[in-house]
Amino acid sequence: MLHTMNMPRILTHAVKPTRRGFLIGTAAMAGGIAIGFRPSGAAAADEAASPFDVYLTIGPDDKVTVISSQFDMGQGSYHGIATLVLEELGARFDQVDVVGGWGSAENYGNMAMGGAFQLTGGSTSMASSWDRYRIAGATARQMLIAAAASEWGVDEAEISIADGVVTDDAGNKASLGALAEKAATMPPPADPVLKEPAEWSVIGNEDVRRYDSAPKTNGTHDFTIDVQLPDMLTAVMIHPPKFGARAASFDGEAAKALAGVVDVVETPRGIAVVGEHMWAAIKGREAVTVEWDESGAESRGSDEILAEYRAMAAETPAAVARQDGDSAAAMANAERVIEARYEFPYLAHAAMEPLNAVARFNADGTVEVWGGHQMPDLNQMVSAQIAGTTPDKVKLHVMKTGGGFGRRAVADADVFVDAVATAKALGGNRPVKLQWTRDNDMKGGRYRPAYVHAMKAGLDADGNIVAWEHHIVGQSIMKGTPMEAMIENGVDATSVEGAANLPYAFPAQTVGLTTSDVGVPVLWWRSVGSTHTAFAVETFLDELAEAAGADPLDFRLALLKDHPRHAGVLKLAAEKAGWGTPPPDGRVRGIALAESFATHVAQVVEASVEGGDVRVHKVTCAVDCGVSINPDTIRAQMEGGVGFGLGAILAEELTLTDGVVNQENYDTYTPLRIEQMPEVEVHIVPSSERPTGVGEPGVPPIGPAVANAIYAATKQRVRTLPIAKGLGA
Repeated sequence: MLHTMNMPRILTHAVKPTRRGFLIGTAAMAGGIAIGFRPSGAAAADEAASPFDVYLTIGPDDKVTVISSQFDMGQGSYHGIATLVLEELGARFDQVDVVGGWGSAENYGNMAMGGAFQLTGGSTSMASSWDRYRIAGATARQMLIAAAASEWGVDEAEISIADGVVTDDAGNKASLGALAEKAATMPPPADPVLKEPAEWSVIGNEDVRRYDSAPKTNGTHDFTIDVQLPDMLTAVMIHPPKFGARAASFDGEAAKALAGVVDVVETPRGIAVVGEHMWAAIKGREAVTVEWDESGAESRGSDEILAEYRAMAAETPAAVARQDGDSAAAMANAERVIEARYEFPYLAHAAMEPLNAVARFNADGTVEVWGGHQMPDLNQMVSAQIAGTTPDKVKLHVMKTGGGFGRRAVADADVFVDAVATAKALGGNRPVKLQWTRDNDMKGGRYRPAYVHAMKAGLDADGNIVAWEHHIVGQSIMKGTPMEAMIENGVDATSVEGAANLPYAFPAQTVGLTTSDVGVPVLWWRSVGSTHTAFAVETFLDELAEAAGADPLDFRLALLKDHPRHAGVLKLAAEKAGWGTPPPDGRVRGIALAESFATHVAQVVEASVEGGDVRVHKVTCAVDCGVSINPDTIRAQMEGGVGFGLGAILAEELTLTDGVVNQENYDTYTPLRIEQMPEVEVHIVPSSERPTGVGEPGVPPIGPAVANAIYAATKQRVRTLPIAKGLGA
């Protein structure tokens, strides 16, 4: 499926569009104006028929609607994009609504990934949107000003827009909506003028809070799980218990005899039980019997898989991801050689809202699909293939989502396959909400891969690192997907990020990768490779600092002389945490640094350890993410990243026995509990650099910072995660 799809490569910096060629389109709309993209080659006579994708509309009712190219799964991308528009437009947050855009990779493509594919991921939402949506807001502002100048007979230089009101020096005043229809007749500016940073009132404003906080707290925020359509059915899935197994036969007659059960049908991914409502579907599922063909299934347990990884880690890496100098020769001449091995389990995404989608076949031949469309182009294409139609006949409804952490960007569009295939099997007569239950979500595949790391470093007589070798063993996220072409020379970049791009000045280093062949489905998980590489690197560095008789902070700073942004967050976090001064009684400190997705984060933890019980009391976090668009959101994402990463390293672990996942709910797979959440103090580095992302980079440093604090308290190195399992290993 989808073997010819060209997938994006994540770039370090956004592709910056030209203002003249990128946002030149405007259109009238029922008393208002729409600002968007129209191909520059479209002749005036053909403009009505040419593609036009909207980024911003202003209605006669003063409502400002932003159509987002980026998907919001709780990370605040809608709020950030609204901020960019409102800053340039001069509107208020109480006027704004943000909805998900889709339908054109050319116009909604992720600019931080080359612009050819619509995808939200890699903490690129703000990098992708920084130019596009400011230009949209500036275009609207200048056209509204031109309309006001025409209406009032004054010079445009006398007119300004603030707080959603257009005014001039003579006291004329109008709302945005009152001028929107007139503005639609004004020629769009060829080169919209953006505000200078000194003029910003919304970008960087410490007092601006999320516009969508109220609906999320009062229950009026709509998620896919809330979708209700006339005559809608609800379906739940029975997936194979082992990955790679298929249904040989099934018997749904007992289920169909139950009140409220409509049908039991087979889909490409399992058996769907359909009911008039959720309870009927769940009770029906309990009555279905399935015979599984497990001849092609993965039957190893996680202990067996990790044992194989340990053996592979002791061998020569199959591929080299980075090589500087001759690390083998430098290691042979080192005064002292230190080695360590780290083990990381499979991890589930465990988002609060389980996977779901709604599909409806319409009488006109179109298909509508509601859901968390993190990859709209792909979901549209797969849905069309399953429905037996063309992508242009598939209409998407981009829903807000109760968490994702990478799980909703899947190369085979799993839950959408389930939904569309189920609706099709029923004859397309009624809409179907396909709702995975928690056990479906936990046991249904797509995990952060398990890894084993073999580390080795050579020190000279003065304690300086002269050689560094890092061998990573684990599954490739890209292998076996349409993105497999991104693997170069045997290296999946997502397996080695955070290891192959270290800023530390090692005279000689080798980073190698051995990719395993395991049938457990894997996927990116919040911060992807850095979730394991940062732990191995930063805890090993602490071990080397101790061997060198150096302070962990000073040891790192000496290796970062050519990387001021990395050094800057380290110094800031250390200063604010009181590094070098005695911690409160009974507590110890640990420090760690990580760069992921071009954002630099350092964290210092205060923790205590009593009888093997680890308690993190406080985390001091410093972040450099370029221009601070929404400081409140940045702090929230750092806090959320700390909680997400802390839960993972303390107790989260997904295990398999004979190929079957053991965990199926929050009682056995245990994210952080609220009473475990520490105080988090976030400090944002002022910057004029282009903005980077904050949705993921708060995760990687927390694990090693905690492990380093544990060593300070116990003199035990944590090399096997989770800590509940690996303390003392």
